[in-house]
Amino acid sequence: MVKHSKGNRNRTRKVFRKDVRERGSIPPLSLLMKEYKEGEKVLIKVNPAIHKGLPHRRYQGRIGIVVGKRGRSYEVEVRLGDKMKKLYVRPEHLRPWGGEVVSKS
Repeated sequence: MVKHSKGNRNRTRKVFRKDVRERGSIPPLSLLMKEYKEGEKVLIKVNPAIHKGLPHRRYQGRIGIVVGKRGRSYEVEVRLGDKMKKLYVRPEHLRPWGGEVVSKS
């Protein structure tokens, strides 16, 4: 009996599917060039066409707080149950959320 692969994109067929009218389109440059400040809230919305800096599917649709920047990626803290997880996500997979800045205290 052969074990099936449990790779990073396992069981993502429905989660990472684009809308019919969205297929083949690239994200607008304004989203790619947006600079997020520390403390800003962001929505993790995976773009399945771009594989670099892709977060795990469990974080799809979650809201996180930008903690810093690493190269082209952003460090984003996301609450998962009672733990805080730190993700490194490229801007193609992020959307601004509400525009409010959270102070660190």
